[in-house]
Amino acid sequence: MKAGLVYDPIYLEHDTGDHVENSRRLVDAMSCLNETGIKAKLTGVPARRASLEELQTVHAPEYTSYVKSKAEKGGGWLDPDTVISLKSYEAALYAAGGVLAAVDAVMTGEVDNAFALVRPPGHHAIQDRAMGFCIFNNVAVAAKFALNNFNLHRILIADFDVHHGNGTQDAFYADPEVLYFSTHQYPFYPGTGWMDETGTGQGEGTTVNFPMTAGWGDEEYLRVFDEVVVPVARRFQPQLILVSAGFDAHWADQLAMMKVTVTGFAQMAMILKELAAELCQGRLVFTLEGGYNLRVVASSIKATFDVLLGNPEIDDPLGKASIARKPEGFDERIEAIKRLHHID
Repeated sequence: MKAGLVYDPIYLEHDTGDHVENSRRLVDAMSCLNETGIKAKLTGVPARRASLEELQTVHAPEYTSYVKSKAEKGGGWLDPDTVISLKSYEAALYAAGGVLAAVDAVMTGEVDNAFALVRPPGHHAIQDRAMGFCIFNNVAVAAKFALNNFNLHRILIADFDVHHGNGTQDAFYADPEVLYFSTHQYPFYPGTGWMDETGTGQGEGTTVNFPMTAGWGDEEYLRVFDEVVVPVARRFQPQLILVSAGFDAHWADQLAMMKVTVTGFAQMAMILKELAAELCQGRLVFTLEGGYNLRVVASSIKATFDVLLGNPEIDDPLGKASIARKPEGFDERIEAIKRLHHID
């Protein structure tokens, strides 16, 4: 099994200072991969710049020009959460392009699957605006790239970041060729992603949101994947699976209130890998989104690569959280979503 790794030092040049989304997320992750010997087992996939033409399949030309100009003037704030520096525009081009390189490597058979360790993240960025630490929507640009270059007509984007990927949803809300699935804490930033957001026009039914209540953990997430993601994916028959992998639903993450473990993330990755093997010749690309506890991010990335490589044992150095009482309402929520999306 050949698992691809996309990484480039340019991602560290997106200088956010002491912002929670900072370069240490990748520094620590790469150190973990090196120290555990995982990196030596991976196939390096060189990142590249996304072209303006590729970016503008998702983003308005005026917006890409604005980001470039803002960075060239030394940076600043694109929105109340999203800061950029002198090198951030270049890093963002390579972040989007890094996911494109991963898609290309998987689609051409250079690797079986891949994980693009990129920053800045992307799934909140909308057509004409940065949001939530995100500048360009890396996974949306990658989906457009795959549709335009590999004669694909059905792509699944699975997003398990703790925050709803509003930008990705917006990009494909009316598009029947992309099935967007998201689990996310709700109500929470950015305030979107209720279950009745299911798409519009020809895209009706190809957006599947599973809003999660604070305090839910591995048991609930894995039931969602088994009882919702698997049947919806089988019905859709994707030709490629893209994954927005945010590790901020972990119990130790300081920005959220979920109870997922590193083992839980690995089990979700395994379900997606098995779906890819069953439905689309194993074509599977992960891209990094959120996750702000450095040890969690590093351990979860390492565990995901273990899954992609076919390693049978998952190392979870943080273990489980102590949970005094689980919030109720999960059974009612999953049944409501199954009815909404006609899942038997």
